[in-house]
Amino acid sequence: MEITPQCVVALTWVLKDSLGDTLDELHEPVEFLVGSDDLLPAIGGALQGHEAGATLDLNLEPEDAFGDFDEQLVFLARREQLPPGIEEGMLLEGASLPPGTVSGAPADALLTISEIYPEHVVLDANHPLAGIALRLHLKVVAVREASDQELERGSAGAGFFRLQPMAPGSPHLH
Repeated sequence: MEITPQCVVALTWVLKDSLGDTLDELHEPVEFLVGSDDLLPAIGGALQGHEAGATLDLNLEPEDAFGDFDEQLVFLARREQLPPGIEEGMLLEGASLPPGTVSGAPADALLTISEIYPEHVVLDANHPLAGIALRLHLKVVAVREASDQELERGSAGAGFFRLQPMAPGSPHLH
């Protein structure tokens, strides 16, 4: 079956930055709904017309991936206003923080704890991969028609680096 919008693809990949450092590897296939928010548009577009067994090497500049880094999305918060047990790399939901904790941050933002100091914490609302050119080696393991439920939901259940608030030690990506 040829990949078209609104079909489901099972992918494995190796994701590297422009220096060749590995950022993420998917060894077991994960399913994505093509033409939805499950995949970045540049990836979904590149997959179209291919079939199971295809391999693709994509070079994604920041504007085709997670955008440029925006310094205006970096905020300071007083450490005592944040939950105990925070660690660098954790994600916090801006909406779950007490009002006024992070002045100027969008209420629906996911904030990455980027630095912790004795009195304050640096929170970053940029995607962790913002501003980074990415090199992606993809393998299409399988292609199938999307179910009515997947089409209605607009997702096969996974997302390309979908960010979620996490506990210490949880994976940061996908």
